[in-house]
Amino acid sequence: MRLLVLIVGLITAVECSAQNDAFFYERQKMVEVQLKNRGISNDMVLSAFQLVPRHEFVLPEYKKWSYADGPLPINEGQTISQPYVVAYMTEILELKRSDQVLEIGTGSGYQAAILAQLCDSVFTIELFEELSKSATKVFRKLEYNNIYSRVGDGYLGWPEKAPFDAIIVTCSPSHVPEPLQEQLAEGGSMIIPVGAGNIQKLVLLQKKKGKIRKKDVLPVRFVPMLDERGAKY
Repeated sequence: MRLLVLIVGLITAVECSAQNDAFFYERQKMVEVQLKNRGISNDMVLSAFQLVPRHEFVLPEYKKWSYADGPLPINEGQTISQPYVVAYMTEILELKRSDQVLEIGTGSGYQAAILAQLCDSVFTIELFEELSKSATKVFRKLEYNNIYSRVGDGYLGWPEKAPFDAIIVTCSPSHVPEPLQEQLAEGGSMIIPVGAGNIQKLVLLQKKKGKIRKKDVLPVRFVPMLDERGAKY
């Protein structure tokens, strides 16, 4: 009898969520088809994607494609990445609840929101003030109180808050920035797209005994990392 009550309660909760969220079923489909079917298996990561409303981070004119299998344009010539790529980069970091994470390239804020479900705190840097303000507005609306934003040059990182247990970079420099390597904690991991062409390689770095180990893991396509003058790194 007690089991029946629990099942009924769960079904009711799901129905209420669906009624209050027009994108509820699209988000569930995204998780099943785009993430699970491609090998994303970490339960905490999958749960984060089920919880975070991606449509809140998408421009109004693209909202109907919020859960489509691909990137979408945002302001300042930037993009919100394909859900699978966001999930892959998140899962490979193997985050713990106690982790402090640095994100380079706030963009829409979606990646930071996913990270906020999985770790203690997220420090996110965005070069474009308009994007930073827009993302921060959504963070406040959704009550993500463990995300800290700043406007600045992501190449330089956030030394005052270092070291970081994990670093995730969502724009592509031609090489791995030395300041970011220095700000990575012992035993920490960094995932970053590297390359100056249209297609880059996603590189996983791990710091062990003070030394950085690098491994290419996936071909990707990201916007370039820029300095404050707009020049590519």
